[in-house]
Amino acid sequence: MALSANDAFAAGGGRRRRRRPRRGALSEINVTPLVDVMLVLLIIFMISAPLLTAGVPVELPKTEAGAMQDVPDPITISIRADGRLYVGDNEVPFANLSPRLKEMASDSTRPIYVRADGKASYEIVARVMASLSTSGFTSINLITETGGPSSGAADKEEAAP
Repeated sequence: MALSANDAFAAGGGRRRRRRPRRGALSEINVTPLVDVMLVLLIIFMISAPLLTAGVPVELPKTEAGAMQDVPDPITISIRADGRLYVGDNEVPFANLSPRLKEMASDSTRPIYVRADGKASYEIVARVMASLSTSGFTSINLITETGGPSSGAADKEEAAP
């Protein structure tokens, strides 16, 4: 009797192949590594974002004023304790301050933040503010740290019978 090749395997006379169950295509994406990376990036940005707001180190005076709302793309002028002026991170002489700001701002409604060191001379701060005002800028803000000493207005209200 003659057996075909298929019959030989079926009868057990040859090598038997084991069939492995075939893996199907993965239909789900494992998002755990993605979430881990995103959380690490979030923490990095939360820590580094406050450091990116101002490049010139100044010790701001503390006041009881509340925090301002964030304004997109303001011009920041920093006044150091020794009287040097910076627009952004670049040092600018006082004589070039007004022309430099007019060149940077397309209109005079763009907000300007003045960050003056607490030990800076009042004269220098007043001269900068006057220069900004005479140059046509209308939105000038002084930046301070919050949590300073109270003016005593709340204390007097509590003490009144």
